[in-house]
Amino acid sequence: MPRSSNDKVPRDYVVDDAWPHAALVSDAPVSAHYGQALARNLENALAVSGHSLRTLADVTGVTHSTISRVLHGKVMPDLGTLARLEAAFGFQVWPGPGALPASPTPR
Repeated sequence: MPRSSNDKVPRDYVVDDAWPHAALVSDAPVSAHYGQALARNLENALAVSGHSLRTLADVTGVTHSTISRVLHGKVMPDLGTLARLEAAFGFQVWPGPGALPASPTPR
């Protein structure tokens, strides 16, 4: 399904290295930067909470495959999914403006 912005999925903007710690192409849209930072935050949240993809899925009602796709940069979550994840962890995983590169090129 096409996204309203026509941006590709975040992982498609990787230059080198492994997602979500990879460098992104210089003209990657802000959505790619947010998706990458969200994946890192979700990775960290899973580590500190002790949840697996399956236990997080059980708690949130979000399928483990959807959580995995967010972690791997294959999809951006909708607000409902994000809200369920943050409620389960008890803290914010959405990166906010801190995810933006030093001189973003809005797209």
